[in-house]
Amino acid sequence: MQVILLKDVKGLGKAGDVVKASDGYVRNMLLPKKLCMEATEGNLKTLERKRAEIEAQRAIDKQVAEDIKAKVEAGPAVEIESKAGEGGRLFGAVTSQNIADAFLKTYKIELDKKKIELDAPIKQIGDTKVTLKLYPGVTAALKVSVKEIK
Repeated sequence: MQVILLKDVKGLGKAGDVVKASDGYVRNMLLPKKLCMEATEGNLKTLERKRAEIEAQRAIDKQVAEDIKAKVEAGPAVEIESKAGEGGRLFGAVTSQNIADAFLKTYKIELDKKKIELDAPIKQIGDTKVTLKLYPGVTAALKVSVKEIK
């Protein structure tokens, strides 16, 4: 079945794309969540009129991501305090949610924890670089400084 995506769908396409998907996936996943609409002639004509709006929004989103990247790479490290034992080993770990919360405090920008790419949870005191996926093709290196609570 051919559908027009209303929002970005991972593995399928971006908002405004006309894609072919299985009938069951469309009926059970995409339509109930209002992620797509059928690709009828009328809907395709409407899409052509909205395409300029969609492209303008993508350009705005990319520019915002570029601005955040510049701010992050020039700005201070995100500081997280945690309890630690001997040798600087943490009790527990610093997760992407902890980093997102500290990012909000430091930069006053809300960041989804899914955009933070951690190879493994941080379990040591010290400085670490973490990759942020801000927009497709726009990534930033965030400095994370883990300190011991006194």
